Amino acid sequence: QVQLAESGGRSVQAGDSLRLSCAASKSTFNNLSVGWFRQAPGKEREFVASISWSVTRTYYADSVKGRFTISRDNAENTVYLQMDMLNAEDTAVYYCAASGQVKATMTMVTPDDYDYWGQGTQVTVSS
Repeated sequence: QVQLAESGGRSVQAGDSLRLSCAASKSTFNNLSVGWFRQAPGKEREFVASISWSVTRTYYADSVKGRFTISRDNAENTVYLQMDMLNAEDTAVYYCAASGQVKATMTMVTPDDYDYWGQGTQVTVSS
């Protein structure tokens, strides 16, 4: 079992930047693909970005491409989501998730692809 804890969410102004962190409880996290999702009030949870266990593959939703960057520090068992040029549409609870497949080779973009979830961190962007 891998436990995930997100941090870094807060209220900001449009155009600001934030970096979210996802810290894992076990080093086995380093062999798992990780994704960030978000859920706004009244909306379904949506994919934001993912990164492979090997760090060689990243994938982004069109809505954040060019503004958000996912990265990971396997020495720290942590994945980051750098969010730049934030706008009001980015307001949501952000969740990180890890796949249960060790060293998976496929890109994972749906919630069903992931087995472990954090509790979420709120990001609010005021225009």
